[in-house]
Amino acid sequence: MRFLVDTHALLWWWAHAEKLSGRVRALIRDPSNTILVSAASSWEIATKYRIGKLPSGARIVQTWDSRMQTSAFTELPVTSAHASKSGILPGDHRDPFDRMIAAQSLIEHISVLSIDSAISELGADRIWD
Repeated sequence: MRFLVDTHALLWWWAHAEKLSGRVRALIRDPSNTILVSAASSWEIATKYRIGKLPSGARIVQTWDSRMQTSAFTELPVTSAHASKSGILPGDHRDPFDRMIAAQSLIEHISVLSIDSAISELGADRIWD
């Protein structure tokens, strides 16, 4: 199966896997699953570094390709269909990265591995517990 990992879950996988739910850890570890990472996640990490919310962000972005390869994750590019969908999702949630990940989930028909209930509120299928 294919799953889209939310940015926070990706960061936890790389640095603090114990913060992930047991179910999410098992899904990521299962070699029969394809774990997708939105291209928007690297943008989100770089943005959070720039505004001072993620001091380790520069190092993460600089080592992005090797981290992705080591983890055997697949990048999910952002398409114009994803961008359009993220802009028209209902609700007042203002985080553009959450909106993009939810839109990608809906268009690609895949669940998001995330603790963030905003993903569900945007209409995406979310897995955590």
